[in-house]
Amino acid sequence: MEKLRPIKGTQSLYGEAADRFAHVVATFEEVRRLYGFARVEVPMFEQTGVFARTMGETSDVVSKEMWSFESRSEGSVTLRPEFTAGIARAYLSEGWKQYAPMKVATHGAAFRYERPQKGRYRQFHQLDAEVLGSADPMADVELLCFGAQLLDELGIEGVRLKLNTLGDAQSRDRWRAALIEHFAAHHDELSEDSQARLEKNPLRILDSKDPRDRPFADSAPKMVLSAEAEDFFGQVKAGLDAAGVAYELDPHLVRGLDYYRHTAFEFVTDQLGAQGTVLAGGRYDGLIEQLGGPPTPAVGWAAGIERLAMLVDDEVRAGIEAAVLPMGEEARPHAIRAAQLLRGAGIATEIFWSGKMAKRMSRADAAGAGAALIIGEEEIAAGTVQYKDLKTGEQRQLTVEETVEPITDIAAEAMLAEWSQEEQA
Repeated sequence: MEKLRPIKGTQSLYGEAADRFAHVVATFEEVRRLYGFARVEVPMFEQTGVFARTMGETSDVVSKEMWSFESRSEGSVTLRPEFTAGIARAYLSEGWKQYAPMKVATHGAAFRYERPQKGRYRQFHQLDAEVLGSADPMADVELLCFGAQLLDELGIEGVRLKLNTLGDAQSRDRWRAALIEHFAAHHDELSEDSQARLEKNPLRILDSKDPRDRPFADSAPKMVLSAEAEDFFGQVKAGLDAAGVAYELDPHLVRGLDYYRHTAFEFVTDQLGAQGTVLAGGRYDGLIEQLGGPPTPAVGWAAGIERLAMLVDDEVRAGIEAAVLPMGEEARPHAIRAAQLLRGAGIATEIFWSGKMAKRMSRADAAGAGAALIIGEEEIAAGTVQYKDLKTGEQRQLTVEETVEPITDIAAEAMLAEWSQEEQA
């Protein structure tokens, strides 16, 4: 029988790794709520055309990385490589246009067939936030503030926001034509990839890492913005200044596909080697029109959960607040009853069923418990538990109901102490 193994580029999580993952998602959900972004869900697979039309037929994702297969009834379908295209499709086919402008966010698995590396998997997970139906530059500002606060709440340090403008359609079309003329003059000296991109995706040559391309990318003509595009970018920068979000202008930061407009941005870090982007996005005013819909302004970003989880500084542990220790078979149903009462009161509780008392106490302490409830023959007869404060060592006889308040107080004190340490740090 063939030995079972994980599929290359996938991972299973347990313990602190799973807790870090969950911590990133929980923090995202909390910040999403603060910014008023509604939760949405979209299918994990779509008709292949949804991604091919929105990501560009010649892009690396479409030509090399998509997980596509033939369905018996739907033709070619593809596991989503990202969220934006599926949300745009739903905006058109599910009647979401009536809610515009709409602020939405989601998270979940995505799939790309690429070489696995640090923080990058073939099944990976993304956070995603979008504003659809708003041409206001303040939508860009709010999204950037959302991203900045998320990274701050996660405690990720050393992150820089790189910002650029791709101009409006008029500015971009003029720039694209100038780039094609510039790079065509050096066609034979460009890398093979850049030669292939020259006609359909010349902006991608600007961020090429191939040393053969760098002299021509660095000497390429700069975009000349229209007055309207200049004003739009000025409002974005002024909004970020007002919000206290620092940024660096980066004229080499581009998006290759023609439906991108105006703002492009990346939050980058030097803590992940060459793969330094942790959250990125931009305005894509032409995408929904490319799917067959009416001209619709939109802006959004995405972030990899695995990468963010790697960068969370502090130890993240889903600890407990109380431990229940039954002494003997007769105490076991009483332990279950006590644990359920505490859990019903909002107290994270674990039952440590067996083993020597010292060992069980040690395990409870390691799990983060602030208090232990010991149930033996005397406690069963009296209808009480032996309550022990694991920080002070204090012990007393209490009913289970009477333990709720002191356990809650211990948890609150622990949280205040943690906040105080963070402030001092």
